[in-house]
Order: sequence, then C-alpha cells, then structure tokens
Amino acid sequence: MSPVSFMLNVLWVVLGGFWMALGWAVAAVIMAITIIGIPWARGAWNIAIYTLFPFGQKAVSREIYIGERDFGTGIFGFIGNLIWLILAGWWLALGHLFTALLLAITIIGIPFAWAHLKLGAIALWPIGKTIVPA
Repeated sequence: MSPVSFMLNVLWVVLGGFWMALGWAVAAVIMAITIIGIPWARGAWNIAIYTLFPFGQKAVSREIYIGERDFGTGIFGFIGNLIWLILAGWWLALGHLFTALLLAITIIGIPFAWAHLKLGAIALWPIGKTIVPA
C-alpha cells in the first residue's frame, strides 16, 4: 500500500469507514448464522474488509476480470443479488448514503462521500464483484 493510500485509509476509518465496515461485518455474521446464507456471508466479509480499507483497491466485475462467466455472474448471481438486496443490501446502501450526505457537507469530506456512494452501489448488487488492487 502506498503512503498516500495509507493516509487516505486512516482518514477514511475516522470519517465513517469503520462504522460501515462494522455494518458489513454484522450482515456477514447474520448471514452466516442462517447456514443457507453462508455464500452471502463470505462476500459480505470480503466487502467489509474492502470498506475498511478502500483506497488502493477497487471492486470490478469478476466476469470482466477473469474473462469468462462463472456461477456468480450468470442467472444464479442475478437471483443471489435479488435475495441480497431484499435481506441486507438496501440497509447497507442507506447507511452509505447517509454517511455520504454527512461527509459531503465539508469540502474535505467530498472525496470520502464519493467513495461511500460507490460502496453504496456495491451494497445493492455485490455478487459477481471482486476486489483487486488499484
């Protein structure tokens, strides 16, 4: 991780990153408790780590990154995303939106607000994404 990414990640954790990473971790634990939600729990945990340290990484479509379709990028991924949206995605997206609105009040917070909006979009439709170094 570059020094700039490290500094941005430290500021990020203070300015709402920890709060939302905790939300993702709670979603992962709740999904894991239901046994049937374990695939969603694993993905939520990966995105929780990404939410904690987003600078220096990015979320991309797994189909584009790998170059071929897999189980999570086809019809099963679509169905999984719909289930995720109903069970957890909407409230995580609202959390990111609320945090972004609070951060957008200040000029310093605008870049962090933009990052929360990107994470809010991932919260709505996470299956089929992978986290890669930027």
